[in-house]
Amino acid sequence: MGDLVKVGLRRALLALGLAVVSVSLPAGGAAGKASPSVEAALRDHISILASDDFGGREPGTEGEQKTLRYLAKEWFEMGLVSGTNDPGNAWFAPVRVVERVPDKSFASFERGRRRLTATQDGILILTSGARNLVENAPLLFVGRADGPLPTRTELAGRIAVLLDGPNGAAAAAGEDRQSALLAGGAAAVLTVLDGPRTLEDVAARRHRAGYALAEDSVGGDLEGFMSPAIAARVLGAPLADLARSADAAGFVPRPLGVNATLEATTRETRINTHNLIGKLPGRQPAKGAVLLVAHWDHFGTCAAPPAEDLICNGAVDNASGLAVITEVARALARGKPLDRDVYLLATTAEELGLLGAEAFAENPPLPLDQIVAAFNVDSDALAPAGRPLAIVGHGKTGLDADILRLAKSLKRTVEGNPVADSFLRRQDGWALLRHDIPTVMVSSSYSDPVRLEKFMEDTYHRPSDQAGPGLELGGAADDVGFHIAMVRWFADAKKFPAKAR
Repeated sequence: MGDLVKVGLRRALLALGLAVVSVSLPAGGAAGKASPSVEAALRDHISILASDDFGGREPGTEGEQKTLRYLAKEWFEMGLVSGTNDPGNAWFAPVRVVERVPDKSFASFERGRRRLTATQDGILILTSGARNLVENAPLLFVGRADGPLPTRTELAGRIAVLLDGPNGAAAAAGEDRQSALLAGGAAAVLTVLDGPRTLEDVAARRHRAGYALAEDSVGGDLEGFMSPAIAARVLGAPLADLARSADAAGFVPRPLGVNATLEATTRETRINTHNLIGKLPGRQPAKGAVLLVAHWDHFGTCAAPPAEDLICNGAVDNASGLAVITEVARALARGKPLDRDVYLLATTAEELGLLGAEAFAENPPLPLDQIVAAFNVDSDALAPAGRPLAIVGHGKTGLDADILRLAKSLKRTVEGNPVADSFLRRQDGWALLRHDIPTVMVSSSYSDPVRLEKFMEDTYHRPSDQAGPGLELGGAADDVGFHIAMVRWFADAKKFPAKAR
């Protein structure tokens, strides 16, 4: 069996174009090796993964190959097997990402028999897909960003028009409003920039690369932004009149008597990248599985000369998370077999929009309802030893009661704070939660708002996130111990007999 596993890993590495590493399958995991302290082991992993030699771990680069090679070798040598459950893609699950940059846009309006084509310097049309076209759709004025949401019947087949407002509300609440209008059935959304925001402001923010999982569909959401001058020409009503009606008590959406044709395209680049999935087989796999997650990707080269340091190494974010789940798996592999399977998932493209986690959930190696608990680990090298724990995702799953019970038995304090809660949608656990996988992030790093906010302000997504003497790993070492206990608890079919949802 050991020879077959070695052959499987070699084939998987070759399929990725990776150099074949010399590997051996130790009996019982890493038996026969002296175990360094957990903190020292974490530091070793982070120092390697966050070194300049890995180039910032950008998907689709040599840095990805080195990262996957390193992790696969570590996981294999401790006794894990491929967790893809796909003989054609052992260990490495392909993830195809598309990078889209806004390209061309077109807008024309018809009022009565008069046809007006908007100039590029007065209107900006954007799509989240490769191409989107709405033809001859009527405009519906829906007021301001904080106004009432029209019914689906009112929105269906129409282009919703809203005012940005004197405070530039659409920069914040308006983006949620646009999403709500599109979800409510609007064919497109046009925002009139009648406040301090300019078309140049929007273009500077939105003319950046966007990322998504590659799809055959050419469609996508369609959004537009108009200058006041263009709006005054094409909407058929003075902006002052529209503003007064939007602010009047009892405002209701109203047609503008104008039809529009809007089109936008993007330039696409395909990125072939991978999730790494390992598995520690359990004695009763029919009882379900526990999932450990950490994203492996970062930003690669993220600065330009004359800056001296050009690489975003991502030591805390997220070499630390990879180090934690690797050491948790090592301890579990050395112990007695568990009831449930334990999967290790190192995701790609988290920094591009949680895309690796989304790809895992859309094409999972096991039915999603068999995952009884999932634990994401991200940026887990900020707190000193002895800090309380925080749960990102508290109240979103059925896992909390057992986690609190376990923490109490281990004399660990669990604290809640709004800063931790604010990270719910910014980490892979959110993508899994959206697919009904019960996922939380339990970490000492998120229990200290002051320390966490300082990292975000000074180091997060910057070249300064490096491995070095100042790296704080006491709390991460504590978290390794707690994650070992959590996985053992939730992988025990007697202690946790029911599936948490």
